[in-house]
Amino acid sequence: MNAIQDDSVELVVTSPPYPMIEMWDNLFHELNPKTKNYLENGEGGKAFQEMHRELDKVWKQLKRVLIEGGIACINIGDATRKIDDSFRVYQNHSRIINKLTELGFDPLPEVLWRKPVNSAAKFMGSGMLPPNAYATLEHEYILIFRNGQKPREFPPKDPERYHSAYFWEERNQWFTDLWTDIKGTNQTLKNGDRDRSAAYPLQVPYRLINMYSTIQDTVLDPFWGTGTTTTAAITTTRNSIGIELNQKLINNYKKQTQKIPKITNKILNKRIKNHINFIEKKTKEGKDFKYQAENYNFPVTTKQEKKIQLYTVEDIKKTDDYIEVLHKPFNTKSTSHS
Repeated sequence: MNAIQDDSVELVVTSPPYPMIEMWDNLFHELNPKTKNYLENGEGGKAFQEMHRELDKVWKQLKRVLIEGGIACINIGDATRKIDDSFRVYQNHSRIINKLTELGFDPLPEVLWRKPVNSAAKFMGSGMLPPNAYATLEHEYILIFRNGQKPREFPPKDPERYHSAYFWEERNQWFTDLWTDIKGTNQTLKNGDRDRSAAYPLQVPYRLINMYSTIQDTVLDPFWGTGTTTTAAITTTRNSIGIELNQKLINNYKKQTQKIPKITNKILNKRIKNHINFIEKKTKEGKDFKYQAENYNFPVTTKQEKKIQLYTVEDIKKTDDYIEVLHKPFNTKSTSHS
């Protein structure tokens, strides 16, 4: 994080290791041996706090690198765990909210998204007998913070902001506080890079990047993992910085970059198809669309959507230190854009 300049990042989208989830124990033990001692002594609350103190170091850096009015989106789940004879929930989301607020971030309305478990048993505890059963955690939080009290400022009619517009119906779907249409999945990695990855699905960072940044912005993920945030940034024509401790994961990602153009086209085709279906449905219901998209052969609901411009990936070049991506307009008459 020290290598990132002050005020150089417009958006942070990340999902850190979850304190008190066992798959992350060894990482926290390496970073802070106190966590292992507390767990072995049955002091779950103290282990929880020590784990979060490691994350706090990163949150402090976010305050420095984010521009004034920049947004931080943190995907986190709470943890349930039995330490000795005590079973309880460890509220990771509350602990992070408290810390970022203490650092001077303004919390914004958060999002819950459903992440159903695969188990047929939708309870924990004593089954059909009250009162010692517990609700199963099937959601995660997307905590959203603004750096400072004022929203980010843009020049009047800024072209990159207007080109970054999303569709009216997407706004209504994305800016709700409960996402039920995104499913979380476990991801098994090959070559022993990690027994199991906790990577969130691509739709999560893809939406957040479209919601809280404009094209050519820089998106930071300080807990990079399998690079899901970077893939989402590439598909949305944003710059990306990722920080990852595991070099194998970085090497693995570089081998997979040839798939990104196909992923991008699939996403964009689906967005266009969904919008056309929306237009056709509303037209049959008698709606009259007053505005025409300037770069596409279909109408839009609002004036703000008129200049919407989607970009696809034309070419990807890899070096030892970075990935360079060339974009071009998606199905338009416009000239190339890189």
